[in-house]
Amino acid sequence: MKHVISSLLVLAALLLLPACATLQSGGNFLQENQGAVAGLAGVAWTAQKLQYLKPEFLAGGLIAYGIYDPFSPTWEIKVTELDDERRRIDLNMKRLATGGDGEARQVFLRVAQALAEKGGHAGFDELRYTEGIESTRPFARRIAAGDIRLVTSRQFPAW
Repeated sequence: MKHVISSLLVLAALLLLPACATLQSGGNFLQENQGAVAGLAGVAWTAQKLQYLKPEFLAGGLIAYGIYDPFSPTWEIKVTELDDERRRIDLNMKRLATGGDGEARQVFLRVAQALAEKGGHAGFDELRYTEGIESTRPFARRIAAGDIRLVTSRQFPAW
């Protein structure tokens, strides 16, 4: 049990390692990150007291973490070139997500704007846009799709 607690404390220290940049700027690490340090210590202590540090609980936590994958992007974006001017943008939300339900339109517009800027275009016209829910098993997910036309500047056509 002591080895597991030691491992958790080492993991907590590694998670807080990026915060050590405050040391280089003359800041006091413990004063600036006391909430995070106290939180991690509290989680380790509570997990030990509730006996959640048994291998079966740790394995279950790792499996849940692997399924949810909190560091993966919320939206899978696929861009298809239809012709020289038109692009189709398909968005698929990950199956297990916390939040982001109403942001499909914002993501679509950001991707369209990025495509226009990357290609040196003045902007884009939205030709079609749809949103919905794909009912797949075991989890449904949000989807969105749309077509855009990349436009050049009428005032400065050489750009």
